[in-house]
Amino acid sequence: MGEMVAMDRSKMLGTQIATMALLVFCFSGAIAAGKVPTVIIVGAGMSGISAAKALSDKGVKDILILEATNRVGGRMWKTNFAGLSVEMGANWVEGVGGSEMNPIWEMANRLHLQTFYSNFDNLSSNTYKQVGGLYEEFVTQKAIDLGEKLSGQSENISKFLSAHGLEDISILASQRLQNKVPSTPMEMAIDYYNYDCEFAEPPQVTSLRNTQPLPTFSNFGEDVHFVADPRGYESVVHYLAKQFLTINKSGIINDPRLLLNKVVTEIRHSPSGVIVKTEDGSIYRAKYAMISTSIGVLQTDLINFQPKLPTWKMLAIDQFDMAIYTKIFLKFSKKFWPSGNGTEFFLYVHEKRGYYTVWQQMEREYPGANVLLVTVTGDESRRIEQQPDSETKAEIMAVLRDMFGKNIPEATHILVPKWWSNRFYKGTFSNWPIGVSRFEFDQIRAPVGRVYFTGEHTSEHYNGYVHGAYLAGIDSANMMISCMGKGKCTYHHVDSKGT
Repeated sequence: MGEMVAMDRSKMLGTQIATMALLVFCFSGAIAAGKVPTVIIVGAGMSGISAAKALSDKGVKDILILEATNRVGGRMWKTNFAGLSVEMGANWVEGVGGSEMNPIWEMANRLHLQTFYSNFDNLSSNTYKQVGGLYEEFVTQKAIDLGEKLSGQSENISKFLSAHGLEDISILASQRLQNKVPSTPMEMAIDYYNYDCEFAEPPQVTSLRNTQPLPTFSNFGEDVHFVADPRGYESVVHYLAKQFLTINKSGIINDPRLLLNKVVTEIRHSPSGVIVKTEDGSIYRAKYAMISTSIGVLQTDLINFQPKLPTWKMLAIDQFDMAIYTKIFLKFSKKFWPSGNGTEFFLYVHEKRGYYTVWQQMEREYPGANVLLVTVTGDESRRIEQQPDSETKAEIMAVLRDMFGKNIPEATHILVPKWWSNRFYKGTFSNWPIGVSRFEFDQIRAPVGRVYFTGEHTSEHYNGYVHGAYLAGIDSANMMISCMGKGKCTYHHVDSKGT
């Protein structure tokens, strides 16, 4: 009997040791053979993958990428819409044809990505009244000319403020300085097209000094190209990822250093390293963490930092804006709108600023598919996300009947992306608001101990753009590498123009 008791105790002790070993293994967050990675990267969007590749290129290959969703790409996200591959988020390569090569355009060309030059000319001939019918061309052109004049003068005011070290003002304030604020429905429609469709927020919110002129267009060129490829715009992110992650025979990433469906909920950080917890109960250790979530996510409580991020960090993060840009796709049984040269984009003038104002017919991108795209932003995006798609469709059909008459067919399909409601994004891209200085912006991207930050919102010159996310990833990785290898761990200003 004593032997049986001894055997039972031995079994219990063995079970306890095995359990403790399992807990230690789980707590260490070991990958495969049990090695603790040097860096955990939170997020597999453009900036996260760009940072991971830059680290790998510099010899830091023991990384672990934790992605909350079931895919790679972040806000570059294709989906099936009535049998077509369309982009829920980023859709254009912006900044093409200038003195510098846009790195995203270079990669798109390497991939032979199917893109289409967006021709915004002829809006003066394609602007519709709320009561139906087209405006006469000279009426629209007058508002367009006013918008161009205001924009040019605003750029001059911005340069003057910068040259003399004066305080920032909003774009709207620069219009007031010119004694001409857009006020008629037509003027507001053109103003919305000029600014809200670029920044996803109105001129009274957007910083003048930090957006005018835009480095994207002054450096890379003024052309923009719409991506309409079955592989999706996200294929650019996959192209980068496959340069350092292993793939199977089908070309699908199967590297154990990339884990999908891993929602990070807690990051514990100290001078000795980081511990990352995920929603499924997993725990991972590393020497450093690189956070590539959107600034919108950082403004929520999805990730609990322990200890909490310092006040200077949160003040900077919370002042920046996460904007919302919603592209609504509609499919019809037949085409009832003008098509051909000079008709790609058209405007709807409504008494309410930004009410289904900017339209794009997609005959070039999706021939014969009878697809329209209408863009809303900001508060309209938030309002639309909170109502059923059937109500949104009814509103849009009423607008289309204003423009093209009551006998047009009903839309057979509608796609309304919900970026603001999605806890993993909380919007589409960042916008630089009035009141955030360059110093405060540097605090947004500054590391906190062993926790580093990246994302399009950390790109000084190109926040809000895909190329900004790409370059920010490289810059943040280089900052981390300087700390690792050279012991230069004090944050200093980084120029996100370079690769």
